Amino acid sequence: MPLDLEALYIDLHRHPELSFQETRTAGVVTSTLDTLGIEYEEGIGRTGVVAVLRNGEGPVVWLRADMDGLPVPEQTGLAYASTARGVDPAGNDVPVMHACGHDMHVTALLGALEHLNTHRDWNGTIVAVFQPAEEYGAGSQAMIADGVMNRYPAPDIVLGQHLTPLPAGVVGVRPGTQMAASDGLTVTLLGRGGHGSRPHATIDPVVMAAATVMRLQTVVSREIDPREMAVVTVGSIHAGLKNNIIPAEAKLELSLRYPNDEAREKVLAKVERVVRAEAVASGATEEPIITTDHTLPPTINDAGATARLVGAFTHAYGDEHVVDPGMFTGSEDVSWFARDAGVPLVFWFWGGVDPATYEAARDGGTIDRDIPTNHSPFFAPVLHPTIERGVENLVVAAHEFLD
Repeated sequence: MPLDLEALYIDLHRHPELSFQETRTAGVVTSTLDTLGIEYEEGIGRTGVVAVLRNGEGPVVWLRADMDGLPVPEQTGLAYASTARGVDPAGNDVPVMHACGHDMHVTALLGALEHLNTHRDWNGTIVAVFQPAEEYGAGSQAMIADGVMNRYPAPDIVLGQHLTPLPAGVVGVRPGTQMAASDGLTVTLLGRGGHGSRPHATIDPVVMAAATVMRLQTVVSREIDPREMAVVTVGSIHAGLKNNIIPAEAKLELSLRYPNDEAREKVLAKVERVVRAEAVASGATEEPIITTDHTLPPTINDAGATARLVGAFTHAYGDEHVVDPGMFTGSEDVSWFARDAGVPLVFWFWGGVDPATYEAARDGGTIDRDIPTNHSPFFAPVLHPTIERGVENLVVAAHEFLD
C-alpha cells in the first residue's frame, strides 16, 4: 500500500520538536523506512537518521531533509495546528511550530524514497540524510562529527530543497550564491546593578543595550555600500527581573548575514567596534563578552550541476514553473556536507502558496503583508500540489545525477 503522504505530513506538523530533540520525528522516519523496507541507521548526530538505497554500480547522490521545528506559537487556525511545547536551551518552556516547512521537507524525502525504491529505473546509490538542528546551524556538523561522511558511500553530489512562499508548483534555483552566510552572536553587556531609585550609583546595562541596538542599525545603513548585501538583526534582548532593580548585565542575540567571507569580516569588525564603543560610552568598567553561537557558510550552487538540474526541471515542469528566485538572505547548514566531501551542491526552493492567493497579492502589491513567510506563526503551505511537487523535485534531481 502506498504511503499516505498527506496524513504523514499532518502528523509531523502536529508534533514539531526543537533542535536536537527530534526523537518522535526520527521515530516517524524510521517506522516509515521500515514499512518501505529501506535500510537505515538512527541516532547520528544525536537525533539524525540516514537511509541508503543501492541499485548496482553508479554515482552516489545524497538527498538531505532537515527535521526540527521552531519556538513559535502557531496561529494558522488549521485543524491540525500545533499545540506542542518544548524546552529551549535556556530551560524555558516554549511553544513549538513547524514554521519553516521542515515537516514538508521530511514528507517529500520519504515520498521520494518510496518512489525510487519502487521504480528502480536508475543505477547507483542514494543516501538520504534526515538532519537535525538546522535552525541552530549545528545539525550537519554534528552528523559529520559523528562520522556520517565516513560511514556511508561518499557523495558525488549533495542535493537539497527548501519550502518557501512561492506559488505551489514553482521551483526556484540559481547558480552561485543561493543563500547567505550567517553568524549568530550573543553579546553580554556588563554594567553595575543597583536600586532603581539610584541610577547614578549604577552602570545601567539596559540603557547600554538600547544604545547598542540603535547604533547597530547604522552598520548596514551607513557603513555598507548600498550595492552590497548585509543584514544585522538583533533578535533578542534580555535584562532585568523587576522594575525597581537595575540589573548587572544585559544580553543581546544577533543574527548577521552576508554573501561571502570578505563581507563577513567587514560586518563582524564593525559590529564588534559598535558594541565595545557603546560600552565605553556608558562608562562600563568591564569589556562586553561577544560569543559566536554558530557560523554558517554561504550556500553556493555549483554552476554546471545547477544548469543540468534547471534543464531537468524545465523538461519536467515547463519554463513557466522554473524561476531564478534571486539570492536569499536566509542561511543554511546543508553545504557543510558538500564542503566536507569536496563535491558539488545544488540547493533549490519550491513553492507552497495557493497560486491564486499569490497572484492576487502580487497584483495588489501586498505580498509582504498577505503571504506569510518562513518563521511566521501564520506559515502554512497548501497541502496539494506542494507535497507532490516536493516529491517530484527530489525524484527528478536524483534521476538527473544517477542516470
